[in-house]
Amino acid sequence: MYYGDNLDVLRRYIKDETIDLIYLDPPFKSNRDYNVLFEERDGAQSKAQIKVFEDSWQWDLEAANAYREIVEKGPERVAKSMRAFRLLLSDNDMLAYLSMMAPCLVELHRVLKPTGSIYLHCDPTASHYLKILMDAVFQPSKFQNELIWHYQTGGASKIRFSKKHDTIFWYTKSDQWKYYGGRIAIPRTEKAMKRAQNPKGARIDINDTTKNPNDVLIIQQMNPMARERLGYPTQKPEALLEQIILASSDENDVVLDPFCGCGTAIAVAQKFERRWIGIDITHLAIGLIKHRLQDTFGNEINSTYKVIGEPTDLESAKTLAHEDPYQFQWWALGLVGARPVEQKKGADRGIDGRIYFHDEANETKSDQIILQVKGGHITVANIRELRGVLDREEAKIGVLITLKAPSKEMRGEAAEADFYHSSWWDKDYPRLQILTIEELLTGKTINYPATTNITFQKAPRYKKKQGKQGELF
Repeated sequence: MYYGDNLDVLRRYIKDETIDLIYLDPPFKSNRDYNVLFEERDGAQSKAQIKVFEDSWQWDLEAANAYREIVEKGPERVAKSMRAFRLLLSDNDMLAYLSMMAPCLVELHRVLKPTGSIYLHCDPTASHYLKILMDAVFQPSKFQNELIWHYQTGGASKIRFSKKHDTIFWYTKSDQWKYYGGRIAIPRTEKAMKRAQNPKGARIDINDTTKNPNDVLIIQQMNPMARERLGYPTQKPEALLEQIILASSDENDVVLDPFCGCGTAIAVAQKFERRWIGIDITHLAIGLIKHRLQDTFGNEINSTYKVIGEPTDLESAKTLAHEDPYQFQWWALGLVGARPVEQKKGADRGIDGRIYFHDEANETKSDQIILQVKGGHITVANIRELRGVLDREEAKIGVLITLKAPSKEMRGEAAEADFYHSSWWDKDYPRLQILTIEELLTGKTINYPATTNITFQKAPRYKKKQGKQGELF
């Protein structure tokens, strides 16, 4: 599983033509509170989730940049369709939504195998626009079905026909694809079987008691008391995903859900012995999926997959520190632009990371900041230890990044380390600084000379291929 923006994850981690089946159930642009995952046990909602989706579909600078990127760098057919959408819609929320979806669909086309299928789940709010966009990305000739998921749950409208269906577009990558109708065959009606027994003009084998399902899937929404309901507002019934996964994939195939939410597609893929990749931008969703898998398949499932991603709030940082202290350490160093020390775990001699910078007119000479990261209990002894390392390494500044807030005594001990004076800026900087994860997440950073950070070379924003494919599973 990946925690993060799906476009970034697709571009950085997923190789070309490695996915057999894609199911995506993105936000529908319905102006509903689908963004709220669930309430915690204490009744508090997730502020991180609300923040992520609060302004996602407004036409703003971010949306304009996404539009420009897909028009300038995207496939020609996709660029033309987006220009047409702008002429039709002008600069509004729907265009912002389509500008988000377009690059994602382009990447999904890239990672899909030639024999692969993609199922896009949507509702009438944007389905007609998404159909055109899917034609542009996958070509109209690769459109196989418009599936209608019909259900009876929900209220009845008094001013229009009641809304009782979603739409699922099925496209393939090429003219060769997998489809196993026999796996999802439905029983023939009693009337049809009686006709089969009539020797005059019978078109049905009397022994064939099932038939290929049509494009209207009658599967009820989960009622509030359903055992599989997890409290996720956009959760889909497993029966719906079973139809898709059984019909279009084999055992050991790779199933990808780039908006995995509460993990229904992942759970069904695991159930039918498919490999899977899930991506979600909320840590709460990732945690919910982990619990769902453990509850469904037992504790042994935990060792068969891993979660790749970064926390964005204090609670998720605590979870990461508890589950993997070294991953927490590397993530925390990244918050301040530090480089992890390239030594074996446990052999860092009191240094977890370094920052190099120039603080003189002669830029051939570099100075350094040394860092320690603590995810557990800290005491005054930790401050004294860092001060000793600071003197030993002759570093200009030492920084302790801690998950827990330091005491008054610890801050006093840090203050006794005196100051580092920058002759270039004629300014003093504390030699020993303490920063909490909570402070870093709110924008506070290390106080040091405002010169060029030379710790890393400037890298491009995205890499199309990165890492080994085997690490995905």
